[in-house]
Amino acid sequence: MEWQGYLRSDGRKGIRNYILVVYLVECAHHVARSIAQQFREDTVQLIGFAGCYPNEYADRIMNALCTHPNVGGVLLVSLGCESFKRQRLEENIKATGRPVRTIVIQESGGTKKTIEEGIDWLQKILPDVAITPRVPMTVDELIVGTICGGSDATSGITANPAVGRTFNQLVERKAIVIFEETGEMIGLENIMSSRAISTGLAGELKASVEKAARYYTSMGHGSFAPGNADGGLTTIEEKSMGAYCKSGDSPISGLIKPGDRPIKSGLYLMDVVPDGDPKFGFPNINDNVEIAEMIASGCHTILFTTGRGSVVGSAISPVIKICANPQTYQRMSDDMDINAGTILTGTRTIDEVAEEIFQNILQVAAGKKTCSEELGHQEFILTYKTFTPIGPACLPA
Repeated sequence: MEWQGYLRSDGRKGIRNYILVVYLVECAHHVARSIAQQFREDTVQLIGFAGCYPNEYADRIMNALCTHPNVGGVLLVSLGCESFKRQRLEENIKATGRPVRTIVIQESGGTKKTIEEGIDWLQKILPDVAITPRVPMTVDELIVGTICGGSDATSGITANPAVGRTFNQLVERKAIVIFEETGEMIGLENIMSSRAISTGLAGELKASVEKAARYYTSMGHGSFAPGNADGGLTTIEEKSMGAYCKSGDSPISGLIKPGDRPIKSGLYLMDVVPDGDPKFGFPNINDNVEIAEMIASGCHTILFTTGRGSVVGSAISPVIKICANPQTYQRMSDDMDINAGTILTGTRTIDEVAEEIFQNILQVAAGKKTCSEELGHQEFILTYKTFTPIGPACLPA
């Protein structure tokens, strides 16, 4: 239960040591991608923000991602006329001791010259990032998130309950674990809020689900897709019961929003539904956005359960795929780390699969690549949202 992590200046420890190439507007995407592609065999990954003007949410998330414990260095790629506060972002990264450089396409002379400048800088700093100090790391220092995507009728029977029991183990060992998808807790708000460690938090948990119900009604499309129905789910309440199982049985210690980072061990619900009225450009539910938001809150790795099948991974933090349906696993085994469908066939129990997930987390933390990492998946989306700060009842003492 001990491995070597990457020590950062704030005392946090990472399980990966990536260098990020970050585009700060869609107009810089091609240049940033061209730079990153020259280092496909190295620990260089591409993320970015497509908008010309970042709101407070996007700015906050990007700052959190660029200083994540799995990140060892950052190259910022700017067109030059976008409104992203690139100087402040660079200063924040530099303050953590990470190597950082900003290149501006309009100042560097265009596409070719900027690509050459970016490649040259990465070649120089790769050896320095590679010698980041390694120190012992244990389970109580982990932050683990969970999400489900491509759910079917098997998800709530196999993979999700197994993840819930893995979460129980992690909480017992003083780790931080985060579950989300308040849009998939509709109908269960009273049951979930009864697990809160305080009366104030119980009210906040219930209100977050009620907000999700109003939001998705306004958007005209909730967290229930045609693929869910094809997979045997009948209602959002039925889907909610399956999704809720991922949280396990531990008391709920707090409610956070994207970018909030818990500092005490325990189980936390992440509210990813924007506050206020829906606005043009705000997203509907999206697995890749929510993965990025959980990573921004410090997650070292993400447990992704799926019944229908999903191939996505992520930049920055490895995604462990847990397949709920044995038939899906048979078709898509190259993309799946865990076959929870064995619960359905009677080959293994929920506890046995939960233990396999737990051991897989330790192995991935120690450096083992997940299937999505082996296949080169680095999905990433950062969108527009608006959030109000959490109140004192959300993280009770």
